[in-house]
Amino acid sequence: MADYTIGSIIKGQVTGIEKYGAFVSFESGYTGLVHISEIANDFVKDVHDFFEVGQYVYCQILDIDKENLQLRLSTKNINYKMNNKGKVKESRLGFLPLKNKLNEWIADKISEIKNNS
Repeated sequence: MADYTIGSIIKGQVTGIEKYGAFVSFESGYTGLVHISEIANDFVKDVHDFFEVGQYVYCQILDIDKENLQLRLSTKNINYKMNNKGKVKESRLGFLPLKNKLNEWIADKISEIKNNS
């Protein structure tokens, strides 16, 4: 069984869409709801503009009901790439740009520290 914590970002699959939000399921057996007020910082007229059934999305956990295996979720404060319809999509590159620059940043910082000593 998953040991989720409030504030964590997890990936799940959209299993249903209603006027008031999107239902998401997780491999752990938990299910959750992204309420319409937690989809985006801007006004959301139609949940279908952001989600499709079967789509995988990243969500932030706002609350956990361990007894019923249910999560209250949000996508509005997660800075993942969105396509032109506003749908939340996983970035192709993920952390790759950071990984590629990390050694350069470390070398620059070490050089800076040595020069200031």
